[in-house]
Amino acid sequence: MTLRIGIAGTGGFAKLHADRLSRLEGVRVAAVLGSSKEKADAMAAAFDDARGYDSLSRLLDAERLDAFYICVPPMAHGDIERALIERGVPFLVEKPLGLDAALPKELLGLIEAKGLITSVGYHFRSKNNAERLRSLLEGRTLGMATGGWMGGMPGVPWWRRKEGSGGQFVEQTTHLVDLLRYAAGEVDEVYAAYGNRAMHLKHENVSVPDVGAVVLKLRSGAVATISNTCLLPWDAGAVHLSFFTEEGRIDWTKDELAVVGGGGRSVYTDPVDPYGLETEAFLHAVRTGDVSRIRSDYADAYRTQAVTHAANVSAETGLPAKPAY
Repeated sequence: MTLRIGIAGTGGFAKLHADRLSRLEGVRVAAVLGSSKEKADAMAAAFDDARGYDSLSRLLDAERLDAFYICVPPMAHGDIERALIERGVPFLVEKPLGLDAALPKELLGLIEAKGLITSVGYHFRSKNNAERLRSLLEGRTLGMATGGWMGGMPGVPWWRRKEGSGGQFVEQTTHLVDLLRYAAGEVDEVYAAYGNRAMHLKHENVSVPDVGAVVLKLRSGAVATISNTCLLPWDAGAVHLSFFTEEGRIDWTKDELAVVGGGGRSVYTDPVDPYGLETEAFLHAVRTGDVSRIRSDYADAYRTQAVTHAANVSAETGLPAKPAY
């Protein structure tokens, strides 16, 4: 059976997923939803017999779809998910799930009531080193973790506005929060401090903080600190997490895992394509109903969203905040 897939979005991640889907046997990109018909048609033209739409209702009325990919900015979530849930169409949605925790919590209730198959694009979980990291930490007592998402400010206007992206901790650093949860367990409380140091002076309409630091208390008793900034030049960035135990230190980056201690250092590279693997797991679930390969479904991703939103609440109030699980 050939799976017919619809895609919402015409940006980089929509094209990333569409390109991978188009290379799979028994899979067809059938429809593209864009913010304009012109954008949708332009993207759809790259795929045989795909059609572009600027209306989700017209798309869903016209197309018989087996699954859907939602690749839209944080402020654009809600109506797409509700329509797919109502029609029982499984979907993979890119992170984050929204600007805050209220909408994702509402959508989670609808998803669970429908029993719908979902997947969320926390692709770091699909890397081999995510499982290796998780396995290593299971046998150790974690004392603390530190990490950071250090980079530059994306050029798209919606990212620079808090009402468009939710801010860097929600839109980018969420990946590190998710990997922390996956490897080391749940977060019970956060305390955050954000600041505007430079970018609001260099660019127009910037309302997101350009520096931030968040302390996270884990249920296990461990403590983590994750920082982020978007004021760096693009060639100075770094994304990393480090875990500290009595046996030594484990350093994670997107490309490798280093285990240091006991007089030695072991390095594990990780060249796999995580986007391809998360798609394979999702489509396997769509075909068979077996969701065991999906590393992050909507219910799990909601817990990450709750942590990042709690960080925003803490930064706004100056007080510790608990995720609304």
